[in-house]
Amino acid sequence: MKKEFKLVTLLLVVMMFATMLAACGSSKKIEIGIVLPTKDETRWIQDEERFKAALEDSKYNTEILFSQGSSAKEKENVDALIAKGIKVLIICPFDGDAAAAAVEAAKKAGIKVISYDRLITKTDAVDYYVTFDSVNVGKAQAQYLVDHAKGNGQPLYLYAGAATDNNAFLFFQGAWEVLQPKIADGTFKVANSSEAIALQDVATLDREQMSKIIGQVTTNWDPNEAKNKAQTHLTAAAADGKGDVAILGPNDGTSRSIADVFATDGDITSYVISGQDAEKATIQYIIDGKQSMTVLKDVRVLVKDAMDMAVGILDGKTPATTGTYNNGEVDVKAKQTDVISVDKTNVKEAMVDSGYYEAKEFTGL
Repeated sequence: MKKEFKLVTLLLVVMMFATMLAACGSSKKIEIGIVLPTKDETRWIQDEERFKAALEDSKYNTEILFSQGSSAKEKENVDALIAKGIKVLIICPFDGDAAAAAVEAAKKAGIKVISYDRLITKTDAVDYYVTFDSVNVGKAQAQYLVDHAKGNGQPLYLYAGAATDNNAFLFFQGAWEVLQPKIADGTFKVANSSEAIALQDVATLDREQMSKIIGQVTTNWDPNEAKNKAQTHLTAAAADGKGDVAILGPNDGTSRSIADVFATDGDITSYVISGQDAEKATIQYIIDGKQSMTVLKDVRVLVKDAMDMAVGILDGKTPATTGTYNNGEVDVKAKQTDVISVDKTNVKEAMVDSGYYEAKEFTGL
């Protein structure tokens, strides 16, 4: 009986030891950590899908975490990845300023930091920045409004992203460069921002001046907030603030909400509205004539640029860059990706023929 008991005990010990060895053998070393701001927006789900596709043939292992719109969660994510021994961190911050603490912890651990899409600000702990040319995004949005302007004194409604996002300022900077001359010469009349009216003769806005305007017209990248703000603006608008209008819509999620509000106002004869991100829902809106344009920021290219940079760092190479962005502390070396303006005239070519989406995902194409 004692022999049988000892044998069973020995077998159990051997099995437990084997299980432990198998678990250790199956755990992967993570070299690249990726932190994205939220899973509640279509844009970042697209990025996750593109990252996963890009990683299929990589010899390095990665982990993707979401911060769910919380800087505290973002810091937890970064700390967790540091603990796993990552060598490169690719991070798109929820709040550019607040993310500084997280990347400074990564830098202390000897990790190279790539700021992805949004710039992390007020820290020297950012090594590289992979981005779309955000100023050109704003210029493309504004140029579309200018190209489709009607008459003189056309009401112009301005909307912007979140004041916590440095990109919102870059988008607005580009848009203002194009719109301001047309506001100053009377082509457009700002309908929803007293701060923009006060600054309409200023060709180049500084950060504080942009903050004043963005503070009035921010959507915080939230479709519901955009909807409420648009309703408030139209309720307050005088008769000369309606008719044929132009709308600077900041991104597709908010632009669709704003467009829906303007479309239901009986005093709005027509509207031209911009967007960005080329979300599937917006492509359908463009086909249906509900949204005028979007700016395609090809996530496939941005993800490839980020992964090429990360792999290059791991391979001991110096990543190629095309310019720099000042983040309030240092000039960060950057790799910029071009953007494409998309409307009804080129939507099939840009979005389907290019392989970005499949034709079966849309109706009326």
